[in-house]
Amino acid sequence: MTPIVRILRLVRVPRARLALAVGLGALALGSGVGLMATSAWLISRAAQHPPVLLLMVAIVAVRAFGIARGVFRYLERLVSHDATFRILADLRATVYQRLERLAPTGLPVFRSGDLLGRFVADVDAIQDLYLRTLLPYAVAAIVGGASVGLAWALLPEAGVILLVALLVAGVLAPWVSAAVAKSAERRMADLRGELTAHVVDTLHGAPELIAYGVAATRLTEAARLDRSLTRASARSALTAGLGAALTTLAGGLAVWGGLAVGVPAVRSGRLDGVLLAVVVLLPLAVSEVMAGLPLAAQAIERTRRSASRIDAVLELPEPVQEPTQPAALPDAPYVLTIEDLRARWTPDGPDVLDGVSLTLEPGRRYAVVGPSGSGKSTLTAVLLRFLEPSSGTVTLNGVDLRTLRGEDVRKVVGLCAQDAHLFDTTIGENIRLARRSATDDELRDALRRARLLEWVESLPHGLDTPVGEHGSQVSGGQRQRIALARALLADFPILLLDEPAAHLDVANADQLTADLLDATVGRTTLLVTHRLAGLENVDEILVLDAGRVVERGSHAELMARPTLYRSWWEAERLQDRVLAIPADHGVPRST
Repeated sequence: MTPIVRILRLVRVPRARLALAVGLGALALGSGVGLMATSAWLISRAAQHPPVLLLMVAIVAVRAFGIARGVFRYLERLVSHDATFRILADLRATVYQRLERLAPTGLPVFRSGDLLGRFVADVDAIQDLYLRTLLPYAVAAIVGGASVGLAWALLPEAGVILLVALLVAGVLAPWVSAAVAKSAERRMADLRGELTAHVVDTLHGAPELIAYGVAATRLTEAARLDRSLTRASARSALTAGLGAALTTLAGGLAVWGGLAVGVPAVRSGRLDGVLLAVVVLLPLAVSEVMAGLPLAAQAIERTRRSASRIDAVLELPEPVQEPTQPAALPDAPYVLTIEDLRARWTPDGPDVLDGVSLTLEPGRRYAVVGPSGSGKSTLTAVLLRFLEPSSGTVTLNGVDLRTLRGEDVRKVVGLCAQDAHLFDTTIGENIRLARRSATDDELRDALRRARLLEWVESLPHGLDTPVGEHGSQVSGGQRQRIALARALLADFPILLLDEPAAHLDVANADQLTADLLDATVGRTTLLVTHRLAGLENVDEILVLDAGRVVERGSHAELMARPTLYRSWWEAERLQDRVLAIPADHGVPRST
């Protein structure tokens, strides 16, 4: 099954509307052919100076065909675009739903800009399958066949000539155009994706590029990609011109051919002299029908390549399989139990978690510590149903998470991540994302618990202050506290804090960790961190190393004996003393 067929089977195709569009298109082009044929007959007949009444029917027909051509063309465009946009809307929703099921762990193979290009430009390219391929060919077959039938009825030789011309213009010219443009069309889709990804990466990294003096190199690469795309577009345009030339040549030869067989037929009395103009000019009218077919052939290749790029996303394996008959979400209070958990990011990869066991009891706070790559973030991905365990179980009040819908699990288990995204809107709207019905007083309460209310109220616009793209108008600490306020407003029964202070300096990181733990008193909390300061306030600490739990206990218990945790804590304190960071940073807390 080709990618195009697989994609089209995912959407609802409005067949009735498409059939109506084909009918209206045939009427529009048929009116054009009728206009040309009737005008040719009228001019020839008028040259004989007959009574005007004998010409009235033809005069009215010319007017009718002229008006009908425009009306039917308008209606065809209206109906065909309506049908196509319905298909695109359905396809875009299907692709987005697929991306939602794959995110965040199933999409690391794509660059963000390339993924954006697939979601926007490649999905838009699917419209060419209907507007520039299927509809033109269907209309051309109907009107071309009727025109050949008319020419055959007037003069069989003329019908044969017109049929040959239509085969050249409608089959040979598009085939040549598509064959020549095949590589260019494929290359264009890939280059558009590469250029989009490169531009997005350049814009996101512009400050660093400018700071390190390498912006010119990135711009040079963008210019190179743009030149390559321009060359591919030029090759595509060249082949389109070749196809148009063949179509025009076929139409012109058909005119001369009609004249060559029509004149002898008039002399022999087989053809009325008035109808000679119809036989000669009919190929010119039919040429309009065939003019777009070379472009239609190129659109097929363009659509095929875009469909392949979309299909590459749709065919990715889902990192988590949703249950066909999901179990009901159990009632609170919630106990989250992890038993002998193993997990890996790829089917053939090594286990990143190896036999982890832990029970999160209501109201208690836990910490998971370990070096980078020890499996801390993998654990949060499994608990959020972003990643499937390779073995072991995770249960919520005894119900296996694999039997629950992912969105139900995430109603209970929430996340405040180290790279929490802030949208380019106001502080209030970023926090209200957690609960759209929240009042301003509820937002302020969440900000107060996140130790940010005093700062927000000091701003001229308060909650209506824009944060900029990716939170560029606020500091790193403020960005994390806004994310924390959002998580607190959501009121998750179980809250995961994944390296929330990872990108802050030591002083602000320790202050934020302390504030986080203060804000989560009485809430089941799992803090994932590589820094150990402040962990004396949690109930239990798990030490991970190479995916295994090597130590567990409270801060006091782990410090009371020689442990890996104790050696890390002492090394951290030594580093703090070297950097002249006091144990209490002296940062006054806001209320």
